[in-house]
Parts: sequence; C-alpha cells; structure tokens
Amino acid sequence: MKKHIYIYSPSSAVRDKAGFKRGIKRLESQGHEVEVDTDALARHQRFAGDDDTRLAAIHRAAASGADIALISRGGYGLSRILPGINYKAVSKAIAGGTRFVGLSDFTAFQMAVMAKTGAVTWAGPALGEDFGAEEPDDIMEACFDDLITGQGEGTGWQLPKSAIDSIATSQGKSMAGAGFSIKDAVLWGGNLAMLSSLVGTPYLPAVKGGILFIEDVAEHPYRVERMLTQLLHAGVLAQQKAIVFGQFTNYSLVPHDKGFKLASVISWLQGKVKARVLTGLPFGHVPTKVLLPVGLKTTLVVEGRDAFLLWGHLDGEHGHHDHPSHDDGHHHHAH
Repeated sequence: MKKHIYIYSPSSAVRDKAGFKRGIKRLESQGHEVEVDTDALARHQRFAGDDDTRLAAIHRAAASGADIALISRGGYGLSRILPGINYKAVSKAIAGGTRFVGLSDFTAFQMAVMAKTGAVTWAGPALGEDFGAEEPDDIMEACFDDLITGQGEGTGWQLPKSAIDSIATSQGKSMAGAGFSIKDAVLWGGNLAMLSSLVGTPYLPAVKGGILFIEDVAEHPYRVERMLTQLLHAGVLAQQKAIVFGQFTNYSLVPHDKGFKLASVISWLQGKVKARVLTGLPFGHVPTKVLLPVGLKTTLVVEGRDAFLLWGHLDGEHGHHDHPSHDDGHHHHAH
C-alpha cells in the first residue's frame, strides 16, 4: 500500500547521514513516496537548524498532506520551541489523516499536542535509528506496516517472569489465573526524562484514569527513580490506573549501588501507587519497538504472562474475550 511519508528534523542535527539515506531507500523500496523536508539535514550548533528553522519544518510537515510525518531522529531541541508551534495546524493535519510518528525527544511534542488539542500521535520509530539500521527489526516494521495499512488494532507482549512474581506478592494484587483488564483508559507517555521535564508547564496533559507508559536510555536507576518521584509528588501517578515500563537501556550499575537496580525502583513504585505496575513493554531506545497511539483510549488486558493493549475494538464494544487477532505472531516480543 503506497503511502506518502514526510521526513523532517525537529530536534537534533542528523549525524549519521548514511543511516538517514539507508532509511529513505528502505521506505522507498517498500513502495512508499518519501518526501524529505528541505531542512532535514540542516545544522545549527547541535540542532537540526535554529529554532525558527525547526518550527518551520514542523509546520511544513503539518501542511504536507502526508500519511505519515516521521522524524529523522530524536536527541534534544523540541522543549525550547514548544511555545512557537501552531497547534491548530498540527491538530488539523492529524484530523486530515496525517499520523505524526516518533520517540525520545519527540515525546515533548506529543505531550504538548495532547495537552493543547487532545489530538492523537504515535509513539514509534525514527527514520535513522530504525529504518536506517543495517537490518531493521521485523516487529518494528510489521507494526509500522499495520499503522500504514490501518490494520493496527493493538499490541501484545509477554510479561517478564520476575514481573509476575513481584506483582503477585505486592499488596494482594494477585495475577494468578484470571488476570485483569482496564477498559477505555487513555494511553499516554513516552520518554521519562521528557515527561518529568514538562511537569508544571502547560505542555503536560492532565490525564485522569490513564495508562502511562515510560522508557528511557542512559539513565541510571536512581535517576529513573528521581524522575518518577517528581511525577509522584506532582500528583501525576496517583491519577493513573496503570504504569507500564518499556525498555530502560544503556546504563551501568556501580559498586556503590549495593543491590539497588531497576527492579528496586519498580518495587519501590509499587508500594507508592495504587496503579497496576507492569514491565516488559517492547518500546524504547531498542530495535524491537511497537507503535502506540498517544492520547487514544485503549484497553489493557493481562492474562497470565500475556499483556495486551487493544485499541481497534473501540469503534464497537467487545466482550473481554473478543480480542482482535493477536496471535499473528508479529505482535509478540519474545525475551
């Protein structure tokens, strides 16, 4: 299914030009029409052009009429231009069928769009690190394909065994047997550093009864805990029905930690919130990543070790067992 994909750079300058070109070739080889923003390779300091240049790129992406507006990469740079974004234009583009896709620094844009307009964006791949990889990940590509063809109805993954044990022992939230479901809760979140940096600004949406998903890269568990503490003390976590940990990667523990690790943080969090705390979501700064609708009502279902986030059913009510076909293989992330 041929689609129009618009590539632009709202954050850091593209350093890996080879990966950028490989990504474009990859998408073209799948039959898509790829339009590259005039300033996609611009550079100013560490940014992909100065603030005005990057704002203009966002507005060109919104005006492009593309099916998908895909960032070249994350990095840093969106936070400082949030006040200059024309949110009406972005939300109009989304209503017209353009899906904005990205992750990492892009979380700032996604949260701001959600806070200002309620429009839905997609947490997913970036051009360079994902499509520009020597061998792009099959699950990532399958999920992207689902989004493009309108087949994406949800995603599933296996909860790590450690997660099951810790959930079973924490405050009687036993998951033996039946499991549970949380229906029609707004899915939101993304990069934890970006989320915590937006607390107290007009750009963090006030989500009640939501499912918050988080991921981060190169952040030691104590920093992860500190960011979660900020969301906790700001009252954000108390409003959520579930907190779902994606992938936290590329950090090193030190002798001084004396057993303090990411699992310690998760266990600490479980004692601080009423929300269900789940782990293992295949999303983050990793090759295998699913696509997630940010700002859309979803249903979270857990059965034994299987977790599902379902959104395709929301156009018509289904019972607990009428899952969209989630056994087609590529939705599953094996550990």
